[in-house]
Amino acid sequence: MPKHRLSRKGRYIALTTTGAVVVAGALAAAQSSMAAPAWPAQKTYTGRAFDTCAAPSLAAMKAWRKDGHYGGVAVYVGGKNRGCAQPNLTKSWVKSVDTLGWRVIPLYVGAQPPCQKSRNKERFTAATAASVGVSNANDAIAKASALGLKAGSPIYLNMESYDITDKACNEATLAYVRSFTKTLRAKTYRAGLYGFSSSSAKAIATAKDRRDLPGNLWYALWNGQETTTKDWPWDPKLYTGHSRGHQYKANSKETRGGHTITIDRNAWDAPVAIIG
Repeated sequence: MPKHRLSRKGRYIALTTTGAVVVAGALAAAQSSMAAPAWPAQKTYTGRAFDTCAAPSLAAMKAWRKDGHYGGVAVYVGGKNRGCAQPNLTKSWVKSVDTLGWRVIPLYVGAQPPCQKSRNKERFTAATAASVGVSNANDAIAKASALGLKAGSPIYLNMESYDITDKACNEATLAYVRSFTKTLRAKTYRAGLYGFSSSSAKAIATAKDRRDLPGNLWYALWNGQETTTKDWPWDPKLYTGHSRGHQYKANSKETRGGHTITIDRNAWDAPVAIIG
């Protein structure tokens, strides 16, 4: 969609290079490879969710919630590479949509790989991957906290497509992701990653070294299948227990309750924000 994440154009340039339930923090061990403070109970949502570049108006969110088709909404909480301004995204907005029954999915558009072809404002290199991962994670936590997203919430790192066959680039990307993830976990925020099934999500799912990788994986596979299981491309034992999201259709214009929004459609079975 227009200016979605790195911008619609940027996404396609990059591609050419390659019911809610609250559960106990049973996944805390999987979420952290280090000793950590007591984890808040995880909040998960299973159902339909949508993401769109700019958080919709509260009037639109009320109308769409009344329609009842979607129960989850992803919002871009920050990052220098975020594609859209967010005039509606405030702490008050978050609290209001939570009260309406929406499950909020926080996205952060962090630095992007050195070999990625799309234009962006922030990249990391092999030399800076770890330090940029720390600074991006701290910024993501600050942005999420300012919106009222409490510790225990997930933050999904938006990693657009890059050439994962470029070994040096892929190793730098994994170093950045691990640093981002480890920093989140140290402050009891859960880590997730959004990426394409042919690229960044694949790099995470197939990495042999599983240390400090995100505990939740949101994969973009635009096949029109509303599922997180039937088309799962990797080891079926990975990311089980409410840890998957599937973006199955992009740039879909929908009208609900008189409000039209261009969205990406998602099947969701993963953590969502804890609002406070």
